[in-house]
Formats: sequence, C-alpha cells, structure tokens
Amino acid sequence: MTSVGIQMAGTGENAIRELLLSRLSSAYRLATCILRDPQAAEDAVQEAALRAWTSRHELRDPSKVDAWFGRIVVNVCRAELARSARRRLEVAAEPAVERWAEPGDAWAQRDETSRALARLTPEEQVVVALRFGRDMTVPQIAAHTGLREGTVKSRLHSAQEHLRAAFQAEWRTDSAGEVQR
Repeated sequence: MTSVGIQMAGTGENAIRELLLSRLSSAYRLATCILRDPQAAEDAVQEAALRAWTSRHELRDPSKVDAWFGRIVVNVCRAELARSARRRLEVAAEPAVERWAEPGDAWAQRDETSRALARLTPEEQVVVALRFGRDMTVPQIAAHTGLREGTVKSRLHSAQEHLRAAFQAEWRTDSAGEVQR
C-alpha cells in the first residue's frame, strides 16, 4: 500500500465529510459564478456534494480535495448549462419585455452581458466564469476542469471572440431593431 493509500485508509468517512463540508461555500460561489443563478447554484452544489460523497473512494490524496471537488462542481455546472441550452431551444421564445434604458444603465449592461454569455457554449461559459468570475489562472482552471492548459487557453480565446461578436451584434441593434449604438 502506498503512503497515499495508507493516508486515505487512515482518513475515515468523518474526515472526508468534514473536508467536503468545509468546501461547500467555496463550491457555491464557484457554481454561482458559472451558472449566474443562485438557485441553480444551490442545486448544483447539492448534486456535486452527493456525487463527491458517493465517489469518495476515488479521492486518493486528501490534499487535492479542492481540485477533485472543484472538478465535480464544474462538471455538474457544465451539465446544467447544457440542459439549459437545450431547454432554451425547445421552449418558444417569450416576447421581450421592453425596458426604457438610459445610456450607461447598469441593468441594461448586465442584461447585455447575460445575453452575450448565454450565447457561449457550456464549455466556454465554464472557463470564462472561472477566469473572470473567480479570477483563476489557466493552471488553476485546468486543475478544476481536468482540461489541459492549452485547451483552457484555446477555449478562453474562442469565448472572447464569441463575446466580442455578441456584443457587437447587440450594439448594432436591440431586439426591436430600433437602437443603433
């Protein structure tokens, strides 16, 4: 038995439970950043905690619990983003509620940003949320997602190009086709 195996064998279920419980608030912040919905983030963290508990035997090194649990949270969020994208495609679009927005209106800017982020693929949304929402470095994102650093860089670049195009389209015309910016 390796030293890591001996270390985990000595780590009882109570210790693993404590490791997971101590990371729930951080996991919630991560999920909220990725999903941009506090309620969905709560559901995702509950799902991730359940998955982590049922696969606790896979945690070989307790010192790597952050990356291990973070990867589980990211995977649950990625699946939720994909489900949300499918639902948006299946559900007929509701008529837009028109708001009178002043130039520089923070709500209008937040709405534009949300719409632009929603146009990204789930994989792009995850890396953007981790990079800009959680201020993680490329190596940290790679550890949390299980991706190679080059893949993280590529997805960040692609996401930035897609966001730029989405913002340019948003600025050219609003949903009614009336506003030119």
